[in-house]
Amino acid sequence: MSTKKAPPAGDHLQSLGWAIQDENSKSKFMEETMGDFTIEDMLAIQQALQEKYKDKWEPIGPEAGKHKLLWMLGEVGEVIDIIKKNGDQKAVEDAEVRQHLVEEMADVLMYYNDVLLCYGINEQELKEAYTAKFKKNMTRW
Repeated sequence: MSTKKAPPAGDHLQSLGWAIQDENSKSKFMEETMGDFTIEDMLAIQQALQEKYKDKWEPIGPEAGKHKLLWMLGEVGEVIDIIKKNGDQKAVEDAEVRQHLVEEMADVLMYYNDVLLCYGINEQELKEAYTAKFKKNMTRW
């Protein structure tokens, strides 16, 4: 098992064009690149958040992994609440409910990426495990 960490956030974010400090340029950049949004991109963005708040947040590392998992479960609970309170159809059809649902799903993904960072799981490791699990599941029944 590889223990390689995600690439340094600064390097990857600069390669994505995030060296731009202007907020309008960042928004335009995000709109243009979201079609190719990868796990590597999410990890780099999450690492940048961690670096920005390193004085306020628990440091990323294996000892923080279980805490990040618990926070992620809290966000999953918020997703469930939205669906429970509004119903399945409204979560699909009502723009305001859907926006809230997607926002909470993004929170889940942010904590998921924190967990990947905590344990040094990179995009390639995840891809290999995911595709192996897919193949196994395709032959289950």
